[in-house]
Amino acid sequence: MLFRRLGLATLSIVYLLILAGGIVRATGSGMGCPDWPRCFGSWVPPTDVSQLPANYQKLYGAKLKGEVVFNAAKTWIEYVNRLLGVLTGLAIFATLLASVSFWKKDRVVFWASLLAFVLVSFEGWLGSKVVSTELHPGMVTAHMAVAILIVFVLLYALARSYSGLVSVEKIRSKSGLNRVLVLVMALTLAQVMLGTQVREALDEVVRRIGYDRNRWIENLDLPFYIHRSFSLVVLGAHGFLVYQLSRDGGTRGILKRFTSVLIGLILVETASGIAMAYFGVPAFLQPLHLTLAIVALGVQFVLLLLLNQEWAFGKSVRSGGRVTQVVS
Repeated sequence: MLFRRLGLATLSIVYLLILAGGIVRATGSGMGCPDWPRCFGSWVPPTDVSQLPANYQKLYGAKLKGEVVFNAAKTWIEYVNRLLGVLTGLAIFATLLASVSFWKKDRVVFWASLLAFVLVSFEGWLGSKVVSTELHPGMVTAHMAVAILIVFVLLYALARSYSGLVSVEKIRSKSGLNRVLVLVMALTLAQVMLGTQVREALDEVVRRIGYDRNRWIENLDLPFYIHRSFSLVVLGAHGFLVYQLSRDGGTRGILKRFTSVLIGLILVETASGIAMAYFGVPAFLQPLHLTLAIVALGVQFVLLLLLNQEWAFGKSVRSGGRVTQVVS
């Protein structure tokens, strides 16, 4: 169906945008375009300083505290990030249009798609505020939180569109499993927010000592050590989730597949965090580390929807070749 194909494509673009945002942070390109929505006063940014006015430092220096030096790479990294933002908005709008086909069958799909479109419009406005406030930490964190919310809303709309088509194995006691899964999601989200605090602290370190990556970690303070230690709590919580699934019968079928993907993501996420801590914060790992965390949150949310198909799907789901309800 068109809606499902568009929804999956849109979700992929959103994750790509999150990855691009991570690259912007990792390369320090957040102010590569000092104005918004244009970039150095143009819809297509310059590729060389000769294309800028002779007094460009005076024009944009006040905004960047007198430290503006044109860097073509950073400018285009930020500009591509903005273009991906526009593409995301167009993709979500196309998904909204496709969701009209569900108006008679399941209006929740349409309303969720509309909410995603409203949120991505708000996200675009937040992006402008991130630039105008010169990367204020609170605005950067809000920008990330809304991106996660957009992922959840899109996943929910997609889940509803698969009503009656998904086969979910029977669970003996889903109330206990729900509690564990919600706890795991809360811990993962807290870890992402802690990571945001660390990235903000890292930005300050870069301002103080420059791009000597081998010295970054030693100059970080308490938030980094909390974030590093908390990863063990998150890892342990996922281990307990696997145990709970095994105990309650979720060791086969779709729940097992999504859980296996989740555990793989968490292991790679933990490994990337270790690599950043002990190998000088490699630039390519920073955006990967963040994106993996957001993907993991999405998989956790899908598991929650599968466990609670009565409200997630709006109808019963398939089990053992026939439509039935998951046993509570």
